[in-house]
Amino acid sequence: MRCAFSWLLFAVVCRAGTPEDCWKLQRLGEWEKARPCFTALAAKGDPYLKAEGLWGLEQYQEANDSFRAAVKMKDKEPHYRVRWGRLFLERYVRDEAAKLFEEALALRKEYPAALIGVALVAAQGFEQRAVEAAEQAVKLDPKLVEGYEVLAKLALEDGNTKRAAEEADKALAISGEALEALAVRATIEWMKQPDPSPATTPEWIARALKINPRFGEGYALAAHTLVINRRYEEGIAFYRRALELHPRLWEARTDLGINLMRLGREGEARQHLEAAYNAGYRSAPTVNTLTLLDSYKNFVTFETRQSILRLHKKEAALLRPYMESELLRAIGTFEKKYQTKLNAPVQLEVYPDHDDFAVRTLGMPGLGALGVTFGTVVAMDSPSGRRPGSFHWASTLWHELSHVFVLTATKHRVPRWFTEGVAVHEETAVDPEWGDRLNPEIIRAIQKKRLLPVADLDRGFIRPSYPNQVIVSYFQAGRICDYIAERWNYGKLLEMMRLFGASKSTPEVIQTALGMAPEAFDKDFLAWVEKQTKRTVDGYDEWMKRYKGVLESVKLKMHDVVIKEGLAIRDIFPEYVEARS
Repeated sequence: MRCAFSWLLFAVVCRAGTPEDCWKLQRLGEWEKARPCFTALAAKGDPYLKAEGLWGLEQYQEANDSFRAAVKMKDKEPHYRVRWGRLFLERYVRDEAAKLFEEALALRKEYPAALIGVALVAAQGFEQRAVEAAEQAVKLDPKLVEGYEVLAKLALEDGNTKRAAEEADKALAISGEALEALAVRATIEWMKQPDPSPATTPEWIARALKINPRFGEGYALAAHTLVINRRYEEGIAFYRRALELHPRLWEARTDLGINLMRLGREGEARQHLEAAYNAGYRSAPTVNTLTLLDSYKNFVTFETRQSILRLHKKEAALLRPYMESELLRAIGTFEKKYQTKLNAPVQLEVYPDHDDFAVRTLGMPGLGALGVTFGTVVAMDSPSGRRPGSFHWASTLWHELSHVFVLTATKHRVPRWFTEGVAVHEETAVDPEWGDRLNPEIIRAIQKKRLLPVADLDRGFIRPSYPNQVIVSYFQAGRICDYIAERWNYGKLLEMMRLFGASKSTPEVIQTALGMAPEAFDKDFLAWVEKQTKRTVDGYDEWMKRYKGVLESVKLKMHDVVIKEGLAIRDIFPEYVEARS
């Protein structure tokens, strides 16, 4: 039946040659039939049809030129701008895509296709706007399959598998061929497995492969989900399977290369990244990661039994004695504290150029601005990569080393809030002056009751809903671990670690380890943190007003007033130690 339908569709395409028919053949994996369809479109005189055809033939620059001509010819047609924006989005030119989607909305205020474009752009940055735009799109068009698929994938990223399944099912109720919805459902099933493997075939992916036997995108979605949950080895296996089915999935090939590099497999990483680049897929992650690999010729490596230290040649002699000894001290401390032995040396990479370090964090939500951990590989800024006095490298090193041990102990099955919270707690255990202190953003969040329930705290890292929520979430996670260690004992954190390693959820872990419901824990924790911060939070508005007065007195050189008033307000906000404090 499928074969008969396919040939019927092919006959229609050859006669009608619409972009929708060509893209449907492509989506069904009928590449041999899609190509002549796109070729026919590319020969059309209409610049819009020509653009769609050239895009399908992967002649991206020519397609871009034709879309420009189409928009110039019909300047008031929002559909052309949306399709042009989708081309840019596919080619990872996010800013241009965003501009075109906004232009389309200016032409037609409530245009679901443009709102989906806005959602997809925002999703690349893990922004809450992605959810809002997709929800608006399906409200305007309740039959918009792609809208429900986007919402399902966003919920999957947020760890909300219940909503992900619900949104996927809405798409499938409209179209049984909603491949991305089937991929979401399959990914949910894979994530339930103790050891997810692409060798297993959940019913959902079997259905998708029956529709499109080349549907590598389904495995790429599972890979992405595993990676943002820091399960890199499993993610790599799924990317490999995706590329077996669809070797020209260039974004997946780049992602495979980046994740191989994250785990220190730089030779194979380069092969995949260069393959994508040579095929014309020159996204920022592809180009920047290749540039970073090229820069490694300027680094030197020092190895011990427990560590691999990579430093830039220009500062290696100066940094090695300090960093190597601190690295080994942290490894020894955490081996005893977590009762865990690592199965590989810790590789520490130290970057004097912050832009090089930033390449390491591409495509990952909620990562710190100073250091990042991938399995047993740690990357961080060098002291020379930051303004003097703004960065404590040893504090960052201990924070990241805690991640190495917690991820190893739990087999990477741990929510972000817990691993970040434990790491912040460990910083202050080494030195009370380290860790996350109160700042104006955190104070405002406490004042406005914006701290999240513990069961939802990962959302503050992955898809923040207000500026600086990631910073607030780091603080809250650290204080939660402080509270548990103080009210119960440090052993409870180790017990929670073991439970997370057994794939228990946050509510299950709170109930089992602490003997209380998450809601009761939230109530007690908020009372504790409000008591701890009460003086500063209650007095912050007065402090801010008087602090501005002190700054004005500094300008007027009224030194006696500065000293008197500064001493008077210091104890309201003693943790404020920034410039001009």
